[in-house]
Amino acid sequence: MTKRVMTFFAVLAACATAAFAQLQDNPELKERVDGAIGNGLKYLQSQQKADGSYPGQYGDSVAIPALAGMAFLSKGYLPGRAPYGAVIDRCIDFVLARADMRDNAPFKGYMGDAGGGRMYAHSIATLFLSEVSGMVDDERQDKIDRILPQAVKVIVDAQKQRKGGEFVGGWRYTPNAGDSDLSCSGWALMALRSARLNGAQIPPDAIDMAVKYITRTQNGQSGAFSYQGSGGQYGEHLTGAAILCLELCGKHAAPESMKGAKYLKDVYQRVLSGNGNYTVYALYYAAQGLFQIGGDYWMEFAPWMYETWLKRQASDGSWNCEISQPYSTAMVILAFTVPYRQLPIYQRDETVNEDED
Repeated sequence: MTKRVMTFFAVLAACATAAFAQLQDNPELKERVDGAIGNGLKYLQSQQKADGSYPGQYGDSVAIPALAGMAFLSKGYLPGRAPYGAVIDRCIDFVLARADMRDNAPFKGYMGDAGGGRMYAHSIATLFLSEVSGMVDDERQDKIDRILPQAVKVIVDAQKQRKGGEFVGGWRYTPNAGDSDLSCSGWALMALRSARLNGAQIPPDAIDMAVKYITRTQNGQSGAFSYQGSGGQYGEHLTGAAILCLELCGKHAAPESMKGAKYLKDVYQRVLSGNGNYTVYALYYAAQGLFQIGGDYWMEFAPWMYETWLKRQASDGSWNCEISQPYSTAMVILAFTVPYRQLPIYQRDETVNEDED
């Protein structure tokens, strides 16, 4: 058993009581949630193609297989181990095969060209490879060790592109973009944070610049974080992303996060009850952000989320809200499994020194 896998189980055991308390106190709800997650994972297994990709929009990009792979990890399933090890392995292989590792590649290690998704897909795939690193067999680990540093470098270099003042520190659709947006930046920052927790030498100023960019997107009056600028655009969808990123970067209960959490508390029922665009995207980030804040924010949100979204699951185990059923299903599972705390990136690690090289 690798050190990463041992740590994975140790962290799970250490936080199980607190993380599951809410579901443990309601056995009937826990049974329904576990059943829904299990049915959703069976659906993702049934839809996976032989090469590890998925049907539907962006299913042949690296983004959907990476999200699906993380959905299995989020419930404690590991690559190479029954019952879903082969499914996770195919997700890993698909992502690894899409990395552009040519010596003359414009962005060596970039995974965003095949199947669309661009920097979104690249950052999600980089996050997935970092999260699964140390849990795989030697052959796959060798490939990850070769590709992941290059993939991380693409993200670091993209942040350094010449950008206008309000966009400094963020990311956009392409590695050489001259502007930034909060949505793309959230995935990029999570990938860097995961890589750093996994031992990569991420320049400290990369995290610091990203945090400053995120805080600049907050609307000082409402507390919402904006897609671009600070006007509040898509704040109901992206405020959770900003909270999560700030919390994961050591800004625990910072004034910006708390103001964002208060805003999110007022809007989530309206935003996450319907079938509007980006609904499951907003659900995913609201769950992650409010869990990091904890307290009454999470205790009020979690029962509402489960009761609302359990009713929306189809008989085949899927959720079908936006982009594709595999995408929607993976995102809802990742939201549901927040209290399981089995993805390393979603641990609140109080021992990490942000000033450490």
